[in-house]
Formats: sequence, structure tokens, C-alpha cells
Amino acid sequence: MTGNNTLGDLAQSYMLRNRNTALKQDITRLTQELASGQVADVRQVLSGNFSYLTDLERKMDILSGYEISTTEATHFTTAMQAALGQMGDISKDLSGSLITAGTSGIGVSAADLSNEAENALEALIGRLNTNISGRHMFSGAATDRPALADAQTLLTELKTAMAGAVTPADMITAAQIWFDDPAGFDAVIYQGSNIGLSPFDLSQAEVVNLDLRATDDDLKDTVMLTALAALGNDPAFALTPPAQSELFLDLGQRMLAAQDSLTSLQANVGFVEARIDAIATRNAAETTSLSFAKAALLEVDPFEAATKLEDVQFQLQSLYSVTVRMSQLSLVNFL
Repeated sequence: MTGNNTLGDLAQSYMLRNRNTALKQDITRLTQELASGQVADVRQVLSGNFSYLTDLERKMDILSGYEISTTEATHFTTAMQAALGQMGDISKDLSGSLITAGTSGIGVSAADLSNEAENALEALIGRLNTNISGRHMFSGAATDRPALADAQTLLTELKTAMAGAVTPADMITAAQIWFDDPAGFDAVIYQGSNIGLSPFDLSQAEVVNLDLRATDDDLKDTVMLTALAALGNDPAFALTPPAQSELFLDLGQRMLAAQDSLTSLQANVGFVEARIDAIATRNAAETTSLSFAKAALLEVDPFEAATKLEDVQFQLQSLYSVTVRMSQLSLVNFL
């Protein structure tokens, strides 16, 4: 007796449904691969070895973190550069007024010039208290608070420190001592930290240090000269008009000379800006290279995928045809 290899109706129906499901899944997968350009079944392509892909993705994640850091560093240095540039402009304008007043008997009064200097001092302190995204730039590690107290507090403390000065030279000497004394300006007016700002980590091998605090000697000199000019007409010192002219001329010349120091600070920040830009460019190039490597690892041959999709679609159509024919079978067809 010959064995019967045919399938029963229920088994055959089950087999056709499974085949239909499998073909539809293949169509979905191949369509997705054609649309994305990447394989859907990563495990099959990598033969279960994910180490290379994992390494690529880990490096890309690290570079993504560095991209955030370089963006922050760029904003920080740009804002710092702008603040220093504005301080230079303020100082330059005031120095011109001071020199003019000190060399000419005709011009603004001492009272007007001291008012101009006081306004300039407020502007300078405002620049040193600048913050970017809530972080104060000239406060060292204490980025949560402004670097300096307000202008009126500074003038009051400086006036007290210069008590007894009767000549322009005495005033300048007393001011220099107070600004240089760790218990003077740094302790009373500076509100930031004595610890420098943490360096920016921009890559696994490179960090950028941008520690410029309001206690920097060049910045303090500009503030000191401006504050002295603001006190040039203060009755407590009782300077005669010739003495006031002498003071204003000396301060103006010193302030003009200090422009070179501010320019040097700007150059230093500019060097840091250039380094940040160079590192960011290298990081971007490495990210692009890794992206290409990942794409090459997972990319799909569009011609091959389209051919497979066409073949699977044909198989599905054939399956539908067989299913329809089987559903139309009856005993009458065999009689």
C-alpha cells in the first residue's frame, strides 16, 4: 500500500497562512530597507558580532557630548571677548576725556568729568559681571554669582582706603596699595572664587583653560584708574583745579597705556577661541567619518533589495492565486 503524502485541509490552510505571513513580513522588511538604505536585521548582517558596531556608536556618543562642550566653550569665549572689547572702548573714550581735561583749561568741568568716570566705572563693572547662560564669566569657579560689588560700594571702600591723601600722587599710591592688598579690593569688592574656572573638556586628549577673573591685574588697573577719576572731584580730597588737572592727565595717560594690556587679554582669549574652533572641526570630521563607517557596515544594496522585493511580491501573488484556486475546489470538479 502506497503511503499518502498529501496534507489535510486544516494543515494545508495553516501552512498557507504561515507562508502568507512570512511573505508579508519580508515585504515590510525589504520596503523598510529600501526607504532607509540600511538593513533591518542587524544581527544577521553582523553574524551576531556587535562589538565593532557598538564601538562605533560609543565613539559617536562621546563626540556628541564633546559637541555640547565645544558649543558652550564657544559661547563663553565669544561673550568674554565682547566684554573685553567693550571695556577697551569705555576706557579709551574716558582716557581721551581725561587727557583733554588735563591739558586744556577749556573743556568739561571737574564735576562733569568725575560723573563721566563714575558712569564708565558702572559700565566696566557691568561688563565684568556679564553672564552667559546664567554663568558669570569673570568669577572663577563661582559662576553662580557676579564677580564684583556695585560701583558705589567700590568708591566708598576706595575713598576710605585713601583717607589722608592730599595730592594726586598720594591718591594714586594709596589706591594702588589697596587694589594690590589681598585684604583690599580682592577681599572687599571681588565676590567670585579664588579657584579658577574648570577647563573645558573638548576631546579625549584636549582641554581648554579659560581662567580670567576680575582680580586679573590688567583688569583691576583699568577699574582702579576709572574709580580714581570718579573721585577726582570728591570734596574729601579738596584738590585744587590745577591738582585736579594733574590727576586727570596722569590717569588719562595711564589708562591709554593700559589699552595694550586689555588688547593682550583679548589676544589670549582669541587664541583660545581659535583652539576651540580647531578642535570642534576635528571632532566634526571624526563624527562624519564614524557615520560613514556605520553606514557602510549597515548599508543595503538598493538594486539587490529591489530585486528581492519584486521576487517576494511575485511569490505572494502566486500564493494568493493558489489559495483562490483551492478555495474553489469541490467534489463536482472531480466527477
